[in-house]
Amino acid sequence: MQECLSLQLNAKPIDTPYLKQAKAIVNEHLAVLANKDFGKLRKLLNCDDAALKGAQSLIRQQNPKPGSDFVTLSHDHFIQHDVIVRKIKGIWVATLNDGVIPKLRINQMYADILKRNRENSGQYLQSQMQEAKWMIKNIQQRFSTILRVSQAIVDRQRNFFEHGEIAMRPLVLREIAEELELHESTISRVTTHKYMLTPRGVYELKYFFGSSVATDVGGTCSATAIRALIKQMVAEENPKKPLSDNQITDTLANQGIVVARRTIAKYRESLNIPPANLRKSL
Repeated sequence: MQECLSLQLNAKPIDTPYLKQAKAIVNEHLAVLANKDFGKLRKLLNCDDAALKGAQSLIRQQNPKPGSDFVTLSHDHFIQHDVIVRKIKGIWVATLNDGVIPKLRINQMYADILKRNRENSGQYLQSQMQEAKWMIKNIQQRFSTILRVSQAIVDRQRNFFEHGEIAMRPLVLREIAEELELHESTISRVTTHKYMLTPRGVYELKYFFGSSVATDVGGTCSATAIRALIKQMVAEENPKKPLSDNQITDTLANQGIVVARRTIAKYRESLNIPPANLRKSL
């Protein structure tokens, strides 16, 4: 990448503002820029904040992967939702998406043949007919279970649909399994790669399950809600003085949410948010 950026800068007109500083950074101090150690860069380049900011902006205008312009790969992945959630007369209701339910039925011609010649049709045809009926029944039962599980999730996470991720409550598979009198493994299978269309977007059913974190008032807060709070705090932080993991931990503690610093770091990494030193800007 260093050579790539250097070649692009060398192709710039010689009178391009901050070109000299940009070349020096790319050719000699790219690692320092990556670590966002702006104080050290100012000393190395013997320049002020304005020049450093201009050089950084010029470097960002270059393409670190010019070969990608010649590649036409499509990574589109379309998700077909199985359940639709709507608010009807003040109540959140889950319904099945008819478009994903297989439209299966017994071929009437074979059914009529079997009916007319029940004694002569033989055991094989009768067994095939029975298997077909079982298959249709199992598919119907499968989607019925998906709907029951979805509605149970919606009932428990109604605050999420009203207020978003911050209002997500802790939920485990066992709770749904006990309510519906199903095995946890069944709930796990039903919620894997099954999606719910909501006014807030499309979510995998698994998304609504999460561990709990204790609060100092004896309650619990879901890991999803904590991630949402971290994302919100980072979005609102001062880019010149980004929040450290310790500061985020202390802020949550002031709100009554007791979370270890290492847990905050884990949640931050899961959100693809870099550490404070890499979020710093001029």
